[in-house]
Amino acid sequence: MKYVNAKTILPDKLVRELQQYIQGEYVYIPALSEQRKQWGEKSGYREELKQRNNDIRVQYYNGGSMDDLAEQYCLSLSAIRKIIYQS
Repeated sequence: MKYVNAKTILPDKLVRELQQYIQGEYVYIPALSEQRKQWGEKSGYREELKQRNNDIRVQYYNGGSMDDLAEQYCLSLSAIRKIIYQS
């Protein structure tokens, strides 16, 4: 998220109206709900985790042990179990 000066993007009338409520402070203006991205969509991390979890399941169903998978992926046994039993 980057800082944008309101005077550069908003009409003067609107800036004066906003100044009646807040001056010299930061204001967060959220995106419209239909334009919001879910966590990890923008960076691609969500897809990376999806692929990692799929790899864990494949290795487990091909005979890999939960202990070995936990060590290989630096995850707890509990996390490995959740990934494996999640459909």
